[in-house]
Amino acid sequence: MREIIYDVAVTLDGYIAAPGGDVSAFPQSGPHAEAYAQRLATYDTVLMGRATYEFAYDFGLPAGARAYPHMAHYIFSGGIALPEDAAVTAVRSRWRDCVDALKAQTGAAIYLCGGGRFAGWMLSENLIDRLVLKRVPITLGGGIPLFDAKGGIPVSEGGTWHCLGATPYENGVVLETYARRPA
Repeated sequence: MREIIYDVAVTLDGYIAAPGGDVSAFPQSGPHAEAYAQRLATYDTVLMGRATYEFAYDFGLPAGARAYPHMAHYIFSGGIALPEDAAVTAVRSRWRDCVDALKAQTGAAIYLCGGGRFAGWMLSENLIDRLVLKRVPITLGGGIPLFDAKGGIPVSEGGTWHCLGATPYENGVVLETYARRPA
């Protein structure tokens, strides 16, 4: 059974982006970013919601292209518009069935890229096995939360976690790794 790992940068007050999806306050370089790039190379599948996928359009990603060329992409959205020859898979319904099937396949760990609303759904379904949090030493006071409860998602049902370790970096970022505690 493959693990699903939510590997994400998060502020001290629990946000993965400022209002409007702005991530400019997050440090983009340094040893934490190098470690992240190394982890990305170990994943072979990425899961994300529509807003997270479309966020890459602002940086030149064409609709339907892979943001991470070496990974199979699954975009969870009932309404995303993709070209007929898209290199990514839109999961428009039966999300749980799709995730269960991916977890049952052989392969590397699965990268949960986000965003907050999709991660909130994944948490409420107990589908996240590990958290890899790049805790950045900033506060935003608002924005996109790590786990968004919009739409009535009961994120409080996400379970408990065991800290596997923390690695501080010189720039103040702390890499925290958590595994889900067995029920």
